[in-house]
Amino acid sequence: MNLKHSVFRKTINNLSKINAKPDSVKSKGLSTISAAISPSLHPVSSGQSYAYLQNPKNHIPTCPFLRYIHSTRETRLSYAGVEAKLVSNDSDDEEDGTVNEFLSRFIWIMRGKLTEVYTDCNKETIDGMLLVIVEKVVEEMEKGGIKQMVGSTVGMPSQEFSEDLWRTVWEVSNMVLEDMEKARKKEKMKLFLQSDEVKEMCRFAGEVGIRGDLLRELRFKWAKEKMEEKDFYESLERFRHKKQEKVGNVLDKHAVATEDKPKVASLPKRKGNIKYKIYGLDMSDPKWAEVADKIHEREEMIWPKEPKPISGKCKLVLEKILSLKKEDDPSQLLAEWIELLQPTRVDWINLLEKLEQQNPDVHLKIAELVLREESFQTSASDYTKLIDAYAKETDVEGAERILRKMVESGKMPDSLTATILVHMYSKVGNVDRAKEAFESLRSYGFLPDMKIYSSMITAYINAGEPRRGQSLLKEMETRDIKPSEEIHMALLRSFAHSGDCMGAVQIANTMQFSRFQLNKEYFSLLVEAHGKGGDPDQARSNFDNMIKHGHKPDDKCTANMIAAYEKKNLLEKGLDLLMQLEKDGFEPGIATYSVLLDWFGKLELVDEVEQLLGKIAELGEVPPLKVHVSLCDMYSRAGIEKKALQALGVLEARKDELGPHEFERTINALVAGGFVHDARRIHGIMEAKGFKVSEQLKMALMASQTFSQRRRPSNR
Repeated sequence: MNLKHSVFRKTINNLSKINAKPDSVKSKGLSTISAAISPSLHPVSSGQSYAYLQNPKNHIPTCPFLRYIHSTRETRLSYAGVEAKLVSNDSDDEEDGTVNEFLSRFIWIMRGKLTEVYTDCNKETIDGMLLVIVEKVVEEMEKGGIKQMVGSTVGMPSQEFSEDLWRTVWEVSNMVLEDMEKARKKEKMKLFLQSDEVKEMCRFAGEVGIRGDLLRELRFKWAKEKMEEKDFYESLERFRHKKQEKVGNVLDKHAVATEDKPKVASLPKRKGNIKYKIYGLDMSDPKWAEVADKIHEREEMIWPKEPKPISGKCKLVLEKILSLKKEDDPSQLLAEWIELLQPTRVDWINLLEKLEQQNPDVHLKIAELVLREESFQTSASDYTKLIDAYAKETDVEGAERILRKMVESGKMPDSLTATILVHMYSKVGNVDRAKEAFESLRSYGFLPDMKIYSSMITAYINAGEPRRGQSLLKEMETRDIKPSEEIHMALLRSFAHSGDCMGAVQIANTMQFSRFQLNKEYFSLLVEAHGKGGDPDQARSNFDNMIKHGHKPDDKCTANMIAAYEKKNLLEKGLDLLMQLEKDGFEPGIATYSVLLDWFGKLELVDEVEQLLGKIAELGEVPPLKVHVSLCDMYSRAGIEKKALQALGVLEARKDELGPHEFERTINALVAGGFVHDARRIHGIMEAKGFKVSEQLKMALMASQTFSQRRRPSNR
């Protein structure tokens, strides 16, 4: 051996003398040194040495050796005060680096153990002990037996070391290899954290308003998924190579599944002598403690802590929490779980993830209770995630409750919270609250995207305010955001149902400029809009355009066209249109018949109306409520008492379906026909439902009280 430090020369010389003697003497010399390493510093039997490792409380009154393990894990500095070198002709640089790291970590931990126990020994004695131990470990590594040594539970594989000494070597070796594996995974994770894909996802998340702890958690999650994906394909590739080469024993069926989680960590098997170098630094300088703390703080930001292992009574309590029912109170079990585990934030997150997977019914209830726990370290993103969970279930009350708690805790909602609220209120049709959330987004300086605009426009449409939705549509165009065809059609549909011709035409023109496909619904809505707006000529123009574009008009579109003619009482044009369509193979349906029946009823063409009733009966469909309103109106004004009361009875049976317009038309018809008593009864039903009575109807009822005169019923 070639050593640079003079403090080890004497120990090396003694070791060389021992090695130069015959095997029996050499064995005796190593046994003597091994005995000298025992706690009593005297030769002892194999069952007595290193008893301090079995009961560290009795033999290690100072700080435990885990302090040294933490230092090696966080600083990754050189650990030994020993330097040695073995020459090998077939060694590889990468493997030598792995061996160097293993031996450096091993000697650092063993030095700490020996120093804590042998407080009276000087540094040279400790170095001598370490040399003997390291020589034996290197000997095992050269044989390729380090894997067997680490994974074995044999008490004393060597006669030179006592059973307890060898057990200590085994424990420290296993500990070092596990730390090296964790460090390797941590370095690998850092590469994925800086990968282009993860950076791109983080950039997009930042654009939509995700910040702080939530973004950090998502970044680690994405990097972990990428790493696991790559490991999976690498394991498949290794499996394929092993199959092709057909070398060695047959692989176990579960080898690939357990490859990523080996039971015992190990170094690669080596051939020949090992070339290694153990580096040393003076760790007594306080600056190294500061360096270790800084590195630990920086790595904690990207490497989350692992949850605590759960066992014993705490595990039983956890199982009870996971099996709770929706109506149960989890407060007592949570308090017991907190007392037993003393959880940190990572433990809480682990619990909530298990609840979300295994018992989603109580997940939100417990998540809401966890917000007030100090150990959870609640952030604004935690409130936002819970609000989003309630919003997805359309639980407005729950979302607003969490929002109030968020404000009370001093954490103000951000742009992400406002976005969630816009979607939720738009979905439930609360346009006022949706507008408040939408304006708060602007106050944060956040520019709404396509989804937010769509939700807000939908809210205005559902509230019967398509004009406000149209203003947002124009705002999208100024920001070069192209609205979808669905948004345009929703606005056109709203304008058509309300009879707003101008709004419908504006949306139609925008759709033409955007080169959307003009389908049959597009033309049908324009026909409906102009028909309800009282412009039958323009309605007929769009009706003819629909036919020119190859769309065959259906029953609903035809009914809207006939209704347009009805508003202007153009009966001849309406009948001509029907005759023309019937020549082209069109067959009227219940919608067209209902419009014609209402039209003929207003003209008191009783016979024609009853013929249309027969046509509807032939279709085998139930007449809509509008038909019964028209019949009651016609028979009342015609003075046909029996049929009028029969139609009125149907309306009373379906009174919950009647609107204010249907009520007023029925009451006016009854008053006009002289059925004053029946008119007052229907008026009472209308008021009971909370509908406002028009002034014209009030005057008609007052006049009927003054001039109460029942009309002579007809003989029909």
